[in-house]
Amino acid sequence: MKKIGLVWQAAAAALGVFVYTSAVSWLLFNGEAIFGKAESFLMPVALLLLLVFSVAVVGVLIFGRPVWLYLQGAKKESVRLLLLTLAFLFVITSTVLLLNIVI
Repeated sequence: MKKIGLVWQAAAAALGVFVYTSAVSWLLFNGEAIFGKAESFLMPVALLLLLVFSVAVVGVLIFGRPVWLYLQGAKKESVRLLLLTLAFLFVITSTVLLLNIVI
């Protein structure tokens, strides 16, 4: 597999994680306005289920393609894709944290 292909795949996976976590963050930030004040046991259950679902989605976005490549026998590309994805995710996280400090 071409190295540039891995870079684009890693960037897409990291961007997918950013978009998904941004959507969940928006939902949590506006949760009281959307759902009202939590007055029952179901709200904490829903939040924990959202957490479990989010872990699964982000796990697939980060580890799905590398595991598939590994199982296909492309072990070096698999590790390289995982490390590139984590590197892109680190850059995105650092940028968001820096913007949070600046703004």
